[in-house]
Amino acid sequence: MTREEKLTQIEELTTILNDTPTIYLADIEALDADTTSSLRRASFGKGIKLTVVKNTLLKRAMDASEKDFDGLYDVLKGNTSIMLAEAGNAPAKLIKEFRKKNDKPVLKGAWIEESVYVGDENLEMLTAIKSKEELIGDVLTLLQSPAKNVVSALQSAGGSLAGLLKTLEERNA
Repeated sequence: MTREEKLTQIEELTTILNDTPTIYLADIEALDADTTSSLRRASFGKGIKLTVVKNTLLKRAMDASEKDFDGLYDVLKGNTSIMLAEAGNAPAKLIKEFRKKNDKPVLKGAWIEESVYVGDENLEMLTAIKSKEELIGDVLTLLQSPAKNVVSALQSAGGSLAGLLKTLEERNA
């Protein structure tokens, strides 16, 4: 690989790192071709981009990035695959599901919305992280709860205003 090719690849990686909210680093070494293809297909099906990268190029791209990847530099050893996704828990769920039949991939580290997670022991916790859409849904559910209580109170006692006033009067008495 020529110097110009390396610089181009570093620039592309830097752009990808800056634009992606969820970045997982995994070890898929020793997976045979069929298993690797199966992992790639599963990744594509879940909206995860899986790429094998050179550690030195990835480190340089991390250095050039706007984000702080300091906690992940120590895991850039051996075979490294990068998994890119929008949802914070999607790669973790894929790894967990895939490891039911295989020993790999092994989670080396992850960068999710400005938080760094290092080591495979964090995999279980990362699968439990809720996506932005799930959190918004939870907040909306909480906000709707009081409104539902008011609506059900209005519908009780025949739905009449007189019935509601009588119920409130009995509660205060």
